[in-house]
Amino acid sequence: MTGTLYGLGLGPGDPELMTLKAVRILKSVPVIAWPAPDTGPSFAREIAAPHLPGGQIEVAIVVPMRTERFPAQDVYDRAADEISAHLDAGRDVAVLCEGDPFFYGSFMYLHERLAHRYPTLVVPGVSSMMAAASAAGRPLAARNDVLSVLPGPLSDAELTNRINSAGAVAIIKIGRHFKRLRTLIEDLNLTPHAVYVERVSLAAQRLMPLSEVPDDTAPYFSMILIYKGGEDWVANLPSPGSQL
Repeated sequence: MTGTLYGLGLGPGDPELMTLKAVRILKSVPVIAWPAPDTGPSFAREIAAPHLPGGQIEVAIVVPMRTERFPAQDVYDRAADEISAHLDAGRDVAVLCEGDPFFYGSFMYLHERLAHRYPTLVVPGVSSMMAAASAAGRPLAARNDVLSVLPGPLSDAELTNRINSAGAVAIIKIGRHFKRLRTLIEDLNLTPHAVYVERVSLAAQRLMPLSEVPDDTAPYFSMILIYKGGEDWVANLPSPGSQL
């Protein structure tokens, strides 16, 4: 008998946005694994920390946070080997994943290495897009809108084509691309429809119209929502902290 592999979606950051199922599994497994940067704390573990019972074996999956390419396949190969040793010994393992495991989540790389060998259950999580729309008090998409989720590093031409063909847009992975993205949105005359959100659901959350953002760069956990349904949704944003 082998252990079961769990991929637990943790949501956008607020521990109260974890699902009951994820919390139940988190408290029951003998082993937890979580992604971690090579410096600083793990955001995934910080989200889960209030629900950890203590005494569990912990496996840190160290993923270097840097702009240049690194051997990511080697990182997940080593993590899969370490996790499989626990599963082979009959110990269940829960892998923690910010947001949702299969929505740009790191767990998918372990899933493709391990799911064909062990019983596996993936628990979905609240994505940051849904949390951001809720914090902004505006639709993410409505009626027959086409919603496009666009990574910020895409080229201006690709972004322009996809934004023009969508009724609603979420731009993620902004970071150092923020200034370029804001200029592109201005050129498309969509700034009145755009909202900026960073660190959604956390105490440090910032939420404002894109036109009012004073910075030229953005943190990793940030996004721009564009809803073409009307400027009123941007003009009537909730007051800071009202959604926490």
